Amino acid sequence: MNAPSRPRATDASPIAAPVDFVPVQSPAPGLAAQALKILPGLALTATIALAGFALRHIPGVAVFSPMILAILIGIAFHNLVGTPALAKAGVVFSLRRVLRLAIILLGLQLTAAQVVEVGVAGIAIIVATLVATFIFTVRLGRAMGVEPKLAELIAAGTSICGASAVIATNTVTRAPDEDVAYAVACVTVFGSIAMFAYPLLPALLGLDTHAYGLWAGASIHEIAQVVAAAFQGGQSAGEFGTVAKLSRVMLLAPVVLSLGFLATQRARKSGQGHSAAKAPVPWFVLGFIALVAVNSVVTIPAEARSVIVMATTFMLSVALAAMGLETDIRKLKAKGLRPLLLGLAAFLFIAGFSLALIKLVG
Repeated sequence: MNAPSRPRATDASPIAAPVDFVPVQSPAPGLAAQALKILPGLALTATIALAGFALRHIPGVAVFSPMILAILIGIAFHNLVGTPALAKAGVVFSLRRVLRLAIILLGLQLTAAQVVEVGVAGIAIIVATLVATFIFTVRLGRAMGVEPKLAELIAAGTSICGASAVIATNTVTRAPDEDVAYAVACVTVFGSIAMFAYPLLPALLGLDTHAYGLWAGASIHEIAQVVAAAFQGGQSAGEFGTVAKLSRVMLLAPVVLSLGFLATQRARKSGQGHSAAKAPVPWFVLGFIALVAVNSVVTIPAEARSVIVMATTFMLSVALAAMGLETDIRKLKAKGLRPLLLGLAAFLFIAGFSLALIKLVG
């Protein structure tokens, strides 16, 4: 005997009607998902930064900082091989987050006591040189027809502290990556020329060790370049030049804050309305200032300090590697020689102006 058939499932049958399955909405990507997204690009920029450190073991290459080598390797990789699309998120992360953290950590390399060592006259010379060089470079760039943002970056790199000042300033200037790469190239070329030329000039210019150290610290672009040039004048000149340079680096914070304020004012005057409220505010600079204050009142052990300095340099190298990975050489060529000539003029101005002040003050 046949078994009774089951009732067919129909829309009208509440018993047989299938139960609708409502999928649970997946949560927004968490930290783990975001980390996986940025990992390929972060690994690439970190590898390039490590390569920059490794290349410094080659004789003759050690005069260049790992940051400079990292951006050069990044540019070569991008233009010869190509930056993978998978790495894009990590490259952007390196350019923004890693850079800002590195600049904050720079504050642990400075103390108020170092500023006191330079003295009132020395600080006055450094501040006057920085301000005059920045204004000179920006105005000359305008007269030469150099793009304003690029001129601003060259001005920052020349007057403050080289590549790290360029990329810190760009957080408020927001220039194209090619402008940043061009500005870094300018400060690298002319800072390197100064590094080799300055040690030949103290006797010719009548500078004692103290004056020579101050001149190197007040006018040469990168910290590594200052150290290399200043110590050629002796231990005393090297130590004073390094302290003078670090005092100059401390001025990075007020300069970036001032540029952020000016950007806000320009946005308001241009009538951009609501967008003016979104003008860049470099909050990370406040972190930099806070760590300078901490370093001034807390003694950090020498071993920990050396680790912090290495980590900061590595993170800046990671950021510049990312910059290189987004730089198109064809766009650099399209900018022509005028920005390079501006960098040369800025270099000659900062060297001559600081020297004149030092001779004047005596």
